[in-house]
Amino acid sequence: MTMRQDILTIEDVKLLVDRFYEKIRVDELLGPIFNERIQNRWPEHLEKMYCFWQTVLLAEHTYFGSPFPPHAQLPVGHEHFLKWMELFVPTVDELFTGEKQQKQNGVPQNDRNV
Repeated sequence: MTMRQDILTIEDVKLLVDRFYEKIRVDELLGPIFNERIQNRWPEHLEKMYCFWQTVLLAEHTYFGSPFPPHAQLPVGHEHFLKWMELFVPTVDELFTGEKQQKQNGVPQNDRNV
């Protein structure tokens, strides 16, 4: 069994993002929304997510976009956000432990209030 560590490198961020979106893509509620919007542009989307979370977690400013306008156009409600969290938090916890793991689990909850 591999010892879990905190989120420390871009490789850690990529592992988290890849594992999380593997779950999203096959989820009955969220998968159709993401797959319809992203279509065959998953590599580009994942690159953008790597940069976003690298900026948030590692304080390496590589994301220069605005995440909220594109999401405001999606046909989603509170139940979709709850499902997102239901997939996201356990993914973080199964891969990592430590200060940034705890911060990562709190970020989406804080962002939802924006």
